[in-house]
Amino acid sequence: MTSTHAFWLAGRQATGESDFDVTSPWDGTTVGTVSLPTDAQVEEAVAAAYAVREEFAATPAHTRAAALDHVSRRLAERTEEIARLISAENGKPVKWARGEVGRAVSVFRFAAEEARRFNGGEAQRLDTDAGGQGRLALTRRFPKGVVLGIAPFNFPLNLCAHKIAPAIAAGAPLILKPAPATPLSGLILGELLAETDLPAGSWSILPVPNDRMPALVQDERLPVISFTGSETVGYAIMDSVPRKHCTLELGGNGAAVVLADWASDEDLDRAAARIATFSNYQGGQSCISVQRVIADAAVYDRLLPRIVAAVEAQVTGDPNDDATDVGPLVSEAAAERVESWVEEAVTAGAKLLTGGKRDGASYAPTVLTDLPAGTTLAREEVFGPVLSVQKVTGEAEAFAAVNDSKYGLQAGVFTHDLQAAFRAHRALEVGGVVIGDVPSYRADQMPYGGAKQSGVGREGVRYAMDDYTYERVLVLTGLAL
Repeated sequence: MTSTHAFWLAGRQATGESDFDVTSPWDGTTVGTVSLPTDAQVEEAVAAAYAVREEFAATPAHTRAAALDHVSRRLAERTEEIARLISAENGKPVKWARGEVGRAVSVFRFAAEEARRFNGGEAQRLDTDAGGQGRLALTRRFPKGVVLGIAPFNFPLNLCAHKIAPAIAAGAPLILKPAPATPLSGLILGELLAETDLPAGSWSILPVPNDRMPALVQDERLPVISFTGSETVGYAIMDSVPRKHCTLELGGNGAAVVLADWASDEDLDRAAARIATFSNYQGGQSCISVQRVIADAAVYDRLLPRIVAAVEAQVTGDPNDDATDVGPLVSEAAAERVESWVEEAVTAGAKLLTGGKRDGASYAPTVLTDLPAGTTLAREEVFGPVLSVQKVTGEAEAFAAVNDSKYGLQAGVFTHDLQAAFRAHRALEVGGVVIGDVPSYRADQMPYGGAKQSGVGREGVRYAMDDYTYERVLVLTGLAL
Protein backbone atom coordinates (compact mmCIF):
# COMPACT_ATOMS: atom_id res chain seq x y z
CA MET A 1 0.00 0.00 0.00
CA THR A 2 1.46 3.34 -1.03
CA SER A 3 -0.27 6.69 -0.83
CA THR A 4 0.88 10.29 -0.94
CA HIS A 5 -0.51 12.97 1.34
CA ALA A 6 0.31 16.60 1.70
CA PHE A 7 -0.65 18.24 4.96
CA TRP A 8 -3.91 20.11 5.48
CA LEU A 9 -3.79 23.80 6.33
CA ALA A 10 -6.72 26.01 7.31
CA GLY A 11 -9.22 23.77 5.57
CA ARG A 12 -7.30 23.33 2.31
CA GLN A 13 -4.54 21.10 1.03
CA ALA A 14 -1.04 22.57 1.11
CA THR A 15 2.41 21.53 0.02
CA GLY A 16 5.57 22.03 2.06
CA GLU A 17 9.13 22.39 0.88
CA SER A 18 10.32 18.94 1.96
CA ASP A 19 8.87 15.45 2.00
CA PHE A 20 9.47 12.39 4.13
CA ASP A 21 8.50 8.78 3.66
CA VAL A 22 6.37 6.89 6.17
CA THR A 23 7.56 3.29 6.31
CA SER A 24 5.99 0.11 7.62
CA PRO A 25 7.50 -1.25 10.86
CA TRP A 26 6.65 -4.73 9.62
CA ASP A 27 8.64 -4.86 6.38
CA GLY A 28 10.13 -1.40 5.85
CA THR A 29 8.13 -0.65 2.72
CA THR A 30 7.06 2.91 1.98
CA VAL A 31 3.47 3.48 3.04
CA GLY A 32 3.14 7.10 1.99
CA THR A 33 4.97 10.37 1.46
CA VAL A 34 4.16 13.40 3.60
CA SER A 35 5.05 17.04 3.02
CA LEU A 36 6.45 18.90 6.01
CA PRO A 37 4.94 22.36 6.50
CA THR A 38 7.32 25.27 6.38
CA ASP A 39 7.64 27.72 9.27
CA ALA A 40 5.67 30.23 7.22
CA GLN A 41 2.87 27.75 6.64
CA VAL A 42 2.71 26.85 10.34
CA GLU A 43 2.45 30.56 11.10
CA GLU A 44 -0.33 30.88 8.54
CA ALA A 45 -2.28 28.06 10.20
CA VAL A 46 -1.86 29.45 13.72
CA ALA A 47 -2.75 32.97 12.63
CA ALA A 48 -5.85 31.70 10.80
CA ALA A 49 -7.00 29.68 13.83
CA TYR A 50 -6.50 32.67 16.11
CA ALA A 51 -8.33 35.01 13.73
CA VAL A 52 -11.35 32.71 13.34
CA ARG A 53 -11.80 31.89 17.03
CA GLU A 54 -14.71 34.26 17.68
CA GLU A 55 -16.46 33.39 14.42
CA PHE A 56 -16.07 29.68 15.10
CA ALA A 57 -17.32 29.97 18.68
CA ALA A 58 -20.46 31.62 17.30
CA THR A 59 -21.00 28.99 14.59
CA PRO A 60 -24.47 27.46 14.99
CA ALA A 61 -24.54 24.09 16.71
CA HIS A 62 -26.21 22.46 13.72
CA THR A 63 -23.31 23.49 11.45
CA ARG A 64 -20.69 21.95 13.72
CA ALA A 65 -22.82 18.88 14.34
CA ALA A 66 -23.36 18.36 10.61
CA ALA A 67 -19.62 18.46 9.97
CA LEU A 68 -18.97 15.94 12.73
CA ASP A 69 -21.72 13.66 11.44
CA HIS A 70 -20.18 13.88 7.99
CA VAL A 71 -16.76 12.76 9.21
CA SER A 72 -18.36 9.90 11.15
CA ARG A 73 -20.22 8.69 8.06
CA ARG A 74 -17.20 8.98 5.80
CA LEU A 75 -14.99 7.05 8.22
CA ALA A 76 -17.57 4.26 8.26
CA GLU A 77 -17.72 4.23 4.46
CA ARG A 78 -13.93 3.98 4.18
CA THR A 79 -13.38 1.57 7.09
CA GLU A 80 -11.37 -1.09 5.28
CA GLU A 81 -9.17 1.38 3.41
CA ILE A 82 -8.37 3.35 6.57
CA ALA A 83 -7.84 0.21 8.65
CA ARG A 84 -5.28 -1.00 6.11
CA LEU A 85 -3.57 2.39 6.27
CA ILE A 86 -3.40 2.29 10.08
CA SER A 87 -1.99 -1.22 9.95
CA ALA A 88 0.58 -0.26 7.34
CA GLU A 89 1.97 2.83 9.08
CA ASN A 90 1.64 1.58 12.66
CA GLY A 91 2.15 -2.20 12.42
CA LYS A 92 -1.13 -2.85 14.21
CA PRO A 93 -2.88 -6.08 13.17
CA VAL A 94 -5.61 -5.17 10.74
CA LYS A 95 -8.35 -6.69 12.89
CA TRP A 96 -7.44 -4.25 15.69
CA ALA A 97 -7.15 -1.43 13.16
CA ARG A 98 -10.74 -2.04 12.04
CA GLY A 99 -11.80 -1.70 15.65
CA GLU A 100 -9.94 1.59 15.89
CA VAL A 101 -11.79 2.96 12.87
CA GLY A 102 -15.07 1.87 14.44
CA ARG A 103 -14.19 3.74 17.62
CA ALA A 104 -13.35 6.89 15.66
CA VAL A 105 -16.72 6.63 13.92
CA SER A 106 -18.31 6.65 17.38
CA VAL A 107 -16.15 9.54 18.64
CA PHE A 108 -17.32 11.84 15.86
CA ARG A 109 -20.92 10.67 16.32
CA PHE A 110 -20.75 11.34 20.07
CA ALA A 111 -19.26 14.77 19.34
CA ALA A 112 -22.08 15.60 16.94
CA GLU A 113 -24.60 14.70 19.63
CA GLU A 114 -22.76 16.78 22.24
CA ALA A 115 -22.52 19.75 19.88
CA ARG A 116 -26.31 19.82 19.68
CA ARG A 117 -26.88 19.80 23.44
CA PHE A 118 -23.73 21.43 24.85
CA ASN A 119 -23.86 24.90 26.36
CA GLY A 120 -27.61 25.18 26.58
CA GLY A 121 -27.14 27.28 29.71
CA GLU A 122 -27.96 26.71 33.36
CA ALA A 123 -30.31 29.17 35.07
CA GLN A 124 -29.92 29.96 38.76
CA ARG A 125 -32.28 32.23 40.68
CA LEU A 126 -30.51 34.70 42.91
CA ASP A 127 -33.40 35.89 45.08
CA THR A 128 -32.47 33.38 47.76
CA ASP A 129 -31.07 36.49 49.51
CA ALA A 130 -32.81 39.85 49.63
CA GLY A 131 -30.05 41.55 47.63
CA GLY A 132 -30.70 39.22 44.69
CA GLN A 133 -34.41 39.92 44.33
CA GLY A 134 -35.40 40.20 40.67
CA ARG A 135 -32.10 38.75 39.48
CA LEU A 136 -31.35 35.57 37.55
CA ALA A 137 -27.95 34.09 36.68
CA LEU A 138 -27.48 32.26 33.40
CA THR A 139 -24.25 30.26 33.12
CA ARG A 140 -22.90 29.17 29.73
CA ARG A 141 -19.56 27.79 28.56
CA PHE A 142 -17.33 29.47 25.98
CA PRO A 143 -14.09 28.27 24.32
CA LYS A 144 -10.83 29.24 26.01
CA GLY A 145 -9.28 29.73 22.58
CA VAL A 146 -7.35 27.72 20.03
CA VAL A 147 -6.46 24.15 21.07
CA LEU A 148 -3.12 22.57 20.25
CA GLY A 149 -3.72 18.82 20.08
CA ILE A 150 -0.66 16.54 20.16
CA ALA A 151 -1.42 12.90 19.36
CA PRO A 152 0.65 9.68 19.78
CA PHE A 153 1.43 6.85 17.37
CA ASN A 154 -0.34 3.95 19.07
CA PHE A 155 -3.91 4.88 18.06
CA PRO A 156 -3.07 7.17 15.14
CA LEU A 157 -6.67 7.68 14.05
CA ASN A 158 -8.75 7.45 17.21
CA LEU A 159 -6.54 9.60 19.42
CA CYS A 160 -6.43 12.26 16.71
CA ALA A 161 -10.23 12.01 16.70
CA HIS A 162 -10.23 12.59 20.46
CA LYS A 163 -8.41 15.90 19.90
CA ILE A 164 -10.37 17.10 16.87
CA ALA A 165 -13.96 16.09 17.57
CA PRO A 166 -14.42 17.71 21.03
CA ALA A 167 -12.80 20.93 19.83
CA ILE A 168 -15.14 21.23 16.85
CA ALA A 169 -18.14 20.32 19.01
CA ALA A 170 -17.22 23.07 21.49
CA GLY A 171 -16.48 25.67 18.81
CA ALA A 172 -12.75 25.84 19.56
CA PRO A 173 -10.32 26.05 16.61
CA LEU A 174 -7.75 23.27 16.61
CA ILE A 175 -4.17 22.77 15.44
CA LEU A 176 -3.44 19.03 15.39
CA LYS A 177 0.09 17.65 15.47
CA PRO A 178 -0.02 13.92 14.68
CA ALA A 179 2.85 11.65 15.68
CA PRO A 180 5.78 11.78 13.22
CA ALA A 181 5.79 7.98 12.88
CA THR A 182 2.08 7.80 11.96
CA PRO A 183 0.87 11.03 10.31
CA LEU A 184 -1.21 9.47 7.54
CA SER A 185 -4.22 8.57 9.68
CA GLY A 186 -4.45 12.14 10.98
CA LEU A 187 -4.18 13.49 7.45
CA ILE A 188 -7.09 11.27 6.41
CA LEU A 189 -9.17 13.20 8.94
CA GLY A 190 -8.00 16.38 7.22
CA GLU A 191 -9.31 15.05 3.92
CA LEU A 192 -12.70 14.40 5.47
CA LEU A 193 -12.88 17.72 7.30
CA ALA A 194 -12.07 19.48 4.02
CA GLU A 195 -15.34 18.09 2.66
CA THR A 196 -17.34 20.06 5.27
CA ASP A 197 -18.47 23.69 5.53
CA LEU A 198 -16.48 24.55 8.65
CA PRO A 199 -14.91 28.02 8.40
CA ALA A 200 -11.36 28.27 7.05
CA GLY A 201 -8.84 28.30 9.85
CA SER A 202 -11.01 26.38 12.29
CA TRP A 203 -8.75 23.33 11.97
CA SER A 204 -5.35 22.41 10.57
CA ILE A 205 -3.44 19.11 10.53
CA LEU A 206 0.28 19.89 10.71
CA PRO A 207 2.76 16.95 10.74
CA VAL A 208 5.65 19.02 12.07
CA PRO A 209 8.60 17.05 13.45
CA ASN A 210 9.09 16.86 17.20
CA ASP A 211 11.99 19.29 17.22
CA ARG A 212 9.64 22.01 15.95
CA MET A 213 6.95 21.29 18.55
CA PRO A 214 8.29 23.65 21.28
CA ALA A 215 7.53 26.71 19.14
CA LEU A 216 3.89 25.65 18.90
CA VAL A 217 3.73 24.83 22.60
CA GLN A 218 5.09 28.28 23.49
CA ASP A 219 2.84 30.23 21.10
CA GLU A 220 0.59 32.49 23.19
CA ARG A 221 -2.20 32.25 20.60
CA LEU A 222 -2.67 28.57 21.58
CA PRO A 223 -3.86 28.75 25.21
CA VAL A 224 -5.02 25.13 25.50
CA ILE A 225 -2.79 22.09 25.01
CA SER A 226 -4.18 18.57 24.87
CA PHE A 227 -1.34 16.03 24.90
CA THR A 228 -1.35 12.24 24.83
CA GLY A 229 2.03 10.55 25.08
CA SER A 230 4.95 9.91 27.37
CA GLU A 231 5.27 11.13 30.93
CA THR A 232 8.62 12.81 30.20
CA VAL A 233 7.37 14.85 27.27
CA GLY A 234 3.99 15.65 28.82
CA TYR A 235 5.35 17.11 32.02
CA ALA A 236 8.07 18.97 30.10
CA ILE A 237 5.30 20.65 28.10
CA MET A 238 3.35 21.56 31.23
CA ASP A 239 6.43 22.89 33.01
CA SER A 240 7.33 25.04 30.01
CA VAL A 241 3.92 26.79 29.86
CA PRO A 242 2.68 27.05 33.48
CA ARG A 243 -0.01 29.59 32.60
CA LYS A 244 -1.61 27.55 29.84
CA HIS A 245 -4.38 25.03 30.36
CA CYS A 246 -2.84 21.59 29.77
CA THR A 247 -4.51 18.21 29.76
CA LEU A 248 -2.09 15.29 29.81
CA GLU A 249 -2.83 11.61 29.25
CA LEU A 250 0.48 9.98 30.09
CA GLY A 251 -0.07 6.26 30.37
CA GLY A 252 0.42 3.67 33.09
CA ASN A 253 1.37 0.09 33.91
CA GLY A 254 -2.10 -1.42 34.14
CA ALA A 255 -2.85 -4.06 36.75
CA ALA A 256 -5.33 -6.92 36.52
CA VAL A 257 -6.28 -8.23 39.97
CA VAL A 258 -7.72 -11.74 40.32
CA LEU A 259 -9.35 -12.17 43.73
CA ALA A 260 -9.94 -15.46 45.55
CA ASP A 261 -13.62 -15.72 44.64
CA TRP A 262 -12.82 -15.77 40.91
CA ALA A 263 -12.07 -19.45 41.27
CA SER A 264 -14.02 -21.71 38.95
CA ASP A 265 -12.32 -23.24 35.92
CA GLU A 266 -14.54 -21.10 33.70
CA ASP A 267 -13.59 -17.97 35.65
CA LEU A 268 -9.87 -18.66 35.42
CA ASP A 269 -10.02 -19.57 31.73
CA ARG A 270 -11.78 -16.28 31.01
CA ALA A 271 -9.36 -14.23 33.09
CA ALA A 272 -6.37 -15.86 31.40
CA ALA A 273 -7.79 -15.29 27.93
CA ARG A 274 -8.58 -11.63 28.59
CA ILE A 275 -5.19 -11.03 30.21
CA ALA A 276 -3.34 -12.68 27.32
CA THR A 277 -5.27 -10.75 24.70
CA PHE A 278 -4.96 -7.36 26.33
CA SER A 279 -1.35 -7.61 27.37
CA ASN A 280 -0.50 -8.12 23.71
CA TYR A 281 -3.08 -6.28 21.61
CA GLN A 282 -1.54 -3.34 19.75
CA GLY A 283 1.79 -5.05 20.52
CA GLY A 284 1.30 -4.02 24.13
CA GLN A 285 1.49 -0.39 22.95
CA SER A 286 -1.55 0.79 24.84
CA CYS A 287 -1.45 2.76 28.07
CA ILE A 288 -4.12 0.48 29.55
CA SER A 289 -2.70 -2.81 28.35
CA VAL A 290 -2.17 -5.43 31.06
CA GLN A 291 1.37 -5.13 32.37
CA ARG A 292 0.87 -6.51 35.89
CA VAL A 293 -1.23 -9.47 37.03
CA ILE A 294 -1.85 -9.58 40.78
CA ALA A 295 -3.39 -12.90 41.75
CA ASP A 296 -4.58 -14.12 45.12
CA ALA A 297 -2.65 -17.14 46.43
CA ALA A 298 -5.92 -19.11 46.44
CA VAL A 299 -6.04 -19.04 42.61
CA TYR A 300 -2.44 -18.26 41.59
CA ASP A 301 -1.21 -21.82 40.95
CA ARG A 302 -4.20 -22.62 38.74
CA LEU A 303 -4.20 -19.28 36.94
CA LEU A 304 -0.52 -18.96 36.03
CA PRO A 305 -0.28 -21.92 33.60
CA ARG A 306 -3.50 -20.80 31.97
CA ILE A 307 -2.02 -17.33 31.37
CA VAL A 308 1.16 -18.79 29.89
CA ALA A 309 -0.82 -21.08 27.58
CA ALA A 310 -3.12 -18.24 26.49
CA VAL A 311 -0.15 -15.96 25.79
CA GLU A 312 1.59 -18.67 23.77
CA ALA A 313 -1.62 -19.11 21.75
CA GLN A 314 -1.46 -15.50 20.52
CA VAL A 315 -0.82 -15.48 16.77
CA THR A 316 2.15 -13.30 15.88
CA GLY A 317 3.24 -12.19 12.44
CA ASP A 318 2.12 -10.14 9.44
CA PRO A 319 -0.30 -7.40 10.58
CA ASN A 320 -2.05 -7.59 7.18
CA ASP A 321 -3.22 -11.13 7.99
CA ASP A 322 -6.65 -11.28 9.61
CA ALA A 323 -5.46 -14.14 11.81
CA THR A 324 -2.65 -12.11 13.40
CA ASP A 325 -3.12 -11.07 17.02
CA VAL A 326 0.27 -9.45 17.65
CA GLY A 327 2.23 -7.47 15.09
CA PRO A 328 5.49 -5.54 15.36
CA LEU A 329 6.16 -2.60 17.62
CA VAL A 330 6.26 0.81 16.00
CA SER A 331 10.01 0.59 15.38
CA GLU A 332 13.01 -1.66 15.88
CA ALA A 333 14.32 0.79 18.48
CA ALA A 334 11.12 0.30 20.50
CA ALA A 335 11.57 -3.48 20.38
CA GLU A 336 15.21 -3.16 21.40
CA ARG A 337 14.20 -1.11 24.43
CA VAL A 338 11.67 -3.77 25.51
CA GLU A 339 14.31 -6.45 25.00
CA SER A 340 16.78 -4.61 27.22
CA TRP A 341 14.23 -4.17 30.00
CA VAL A 342 13.36 -7.88 29.99
CA GLU A 343 17.04 -8.85 29.98
CA GLU A 344 17.64 -6.52 32.94
CA ALA A 345 14.76 -8.11 34.85
CA VAL A 346 15.92 -11.69 34.18
CA THR A 347 19.47 -10.79 35.20
CA ALA A 348 18.08 -9.36 38.44
CA GLY A 349 16.23 -12.61 39.24
CA ALA A 350 12.92 -12.57 37.36
CA LYS A 351 11.77 -15.90 35.90
CA LEU A 352 11.03 -15.93 32.18
CA LEU A 353 8.16 -18.34 31.49
CA THR A 354 7.63 -17.64 27.80
CA GLY A 355 8.73 -15.18 25.14
CA GLY A 356 11.71 -12.94 25.65
CA LYS A 357 12.81 -12.99 22.01
CA ARG A 358 13.13 -10.16 19.50
CA ASP A 359 13.08 -10.33 15.70
CA GLY A 360 13.61 -6.88 14.20
CA ALA A 361 10.72 -4.67 15.33
CA SER A 362 8.76 -7.67 16.65
CA TYR A 363 8.96 -8.90 20.24
CA ALA A 364 7.47 -12.20 21.33
CA PRO A 365 4.62 -12.09 23.87
CA THR A 366 6.35 -12.51 27.22
CA VAL A 367 5.40 -13.61 30.74
CA LEU A 368 7.59 -13.13 33.83
CA THR A 369 7.23 -13.99 37.51
CA ASP A 370 9.24 -13.00 40.58
CA LEU A 371 9.92 -9.56 39.12
CA PRO A 372 12.30 -7.67 41.45
CA ALA A 373 10.84 -4.39 42.67
CA GLY A 374 13.79 -2.25 41.63
CA THR A 375 13.84 -3.22 37.96
CA THR A 376 12.75 -0.90 35.16
CA LEU A 377 9.94 -3.28 34.22
CA ALA A 378 8.55 -3.07 37.75
CA ARG A 379 8.63 0.74 37.82
CA GLU A 380 7.92 1.99 34.31
CA GLU A 381 5.43 1.55 31.49
CA VAL A 382 6.83 -1.14 29.19
CA PHE A 383 4.68 -0.26 26.14
CA GLY A 384 5.35 -3.69 24.73
CA PRO A 385 3.94 -7.25 24.87
CA VAL A 386 5.27 -8.09 28.34
CA LEU A 387 3.45 -8.93 31.57
CA SER A 388 4.49 -10.03 35.03
CA VAL A 389 2.46 -12.19 37.43
CA GLN A 390 2.61 -11.61 41.20
CA LYS A 391 1.17 -13.71 44.06
CA VAL A 392 -0.53 -11.93 46.99
CA THR A 393 -2.60 -12.99 49.97
CA GLY A 394 -5.95 -11.32 50.38
CA GLU A 395 -7.76 -8.33 48.95
CA ALA A 396 -5.95 -5.68 50.98
CA GLU A 397 -2.53 -6.89 49.81
CA ALA A 398 -3.77 -7.02 46.21
CA PHE A 399 -5.04 -3.45 46.29
CA ALA A 400 -1.85 -2.26 47.95
CA ALA A 401 0.15 -3.90 45.15
CA VAL A 402 -1.90 -2.02 42.54
CA ASN A 403 -1.23 1.27 44.32
CA ASP A 404 2.49 0.53 44.63
CA SER A 405 3.16 2.41 41.41
CA LYS A 406 3.77 5.99 40.38
CA TYR A 407 1.04 5.49 37.76
CA GLY A 408 -2.70 5.29 38.24
CA LEU A 409 -4.59 5.08 34.97
CA GLN A 410 -6.95 2.08 35.15
CA ALA A 411 -7.15 -1.24 36.96
CA GLY A 412 -9.16 -4.39 36.34
CA VAL A 413 -10.53 -6.51 39.19
CA PHE A 414 -11.83 -10.03 38.57
CA THR A 415 -14.38 -10.63 41.32
CA HIS A 416 -18.03 -11.60 41.71
CA ASP A 417 -18.29 -9.81 45.07
CA LEU A 418 -20.21 -6.55 44.73
CA GLN A 419 -18.86 -5.28 48.05
CA ALA A 420 -15.31 -6.00 46.89
CA ALA A 421 -16.06 -4.02 43.73
CA PHE A 422 -17.05 -0.97 45.78
CA ARG A 423 -14.05 -1.42 48.06
CA ALA A 424 -11.83 -1.50 44.97
CA HIS A 425 -13.44 1.67 43.68
CA ARG A 426 -12.66 3.41 46.96
CA ALA A 427 -9.18 1.98 47.51
CA LEU A 428 -7.51 1.97 44.10
CA GLU A 429 -5.67 5.18 43.17
CA VAL A 430 -6.58 5.11 39.50
CA GLY A 431 -8.81 6.97 37.09
CA GLY A 432 -10.96 3.94 36.31
CA VAL A 433 -11.77 0.55 37.87
CA VAL A 434 -13.13 -2.20 35.61
CA ILE A 435 -14.87 -5.05 37.45
CA GLY A 436 -14.89 -8.53 35.96
CA ASP A 437 -12.40 -7.65 33.24
CA VAL A 438 -8.93 -6.30 32.43
CA PRO A 439 -8.04 -2.59 32.76
CA SER A 440 -7.96 -2.25 28.98
CA TYR A 441 -11.64 -1.41 28.49
CA ARG A 442 -12.40 2.13 27.35
CA ALA A 443 -15.68 3.53 26.11
CA ASP A 444 -14.99 6.70 24.15
CA GLN A 445 -17.80 8.69 25.75
CA MET A 446 -16.74 8.03 29.35
CA PRO A 447 -14.23 10.18 31.30
CA TYR A 448 -10.80 8.72 30.65
CA GLY A 449 -7.60 9.68 32.44
CA GLY A 450 -5.59 8.90 35.50
CA ALA A 451 -4.20 9.82 38.88
CA LYS A 452 -0.63 10.34 40.08
CA GLN A 453 1.87 10.35 37.18
CA SER A 454 -0.72 9.15 34.68
CA GLY A 455 -1.67 12.73 33.91
CA VAL A 456 -4.20 15.48 34.50
CA GLY A 457 -7.59 16.14 32.98
CA ARG A 458 -9.89 13.75 31.18
CA GLU A 459 -10.45 12.62 27.64
CA GLY A 460 -13.88 11.45 26.50
CA VAL A 461 -15.85 13.80 24.26
CA ARG A 462 -17.96 15.71 26.78
CA TYR A 463 -15.18 15.85 29.35
CA ALA A 464 -12.67 17.19 26.84
CA MET A 465 -15.22 19.84 25.82
CA ASP A 466 -15.32 20.96 29.44
CA ASP A 467 -11.51 21.25 29.41
CA TYR A 468 -11.59 23.33 26.23
CA THR A 469 -14.16 25.81 27.60
CA TYR A 470 -14.84 27.93 30.67
CA GLU A 471 -17.96 29.14 32.49
CA ARG A 472 -19.21 32.67 31.94
CA VAL A 473 -22.08 34.04 34.02
CA LEU A 474 -24.76 36.42 32.75
CA VAL A 475 -26.78 38.19 35.46
CA LEU A 476 -30.19 39.49 34.42
CA THR A 477 -31.73 42.21 36.59
CA GLY A 478 -35.25 43.55 37.11
CA LEU A 479 -37.07 40.30 36.44
CA ALA A 480 -40.44 39.33 37.84
CA LEU A 481 -39.51 35.87 39.03
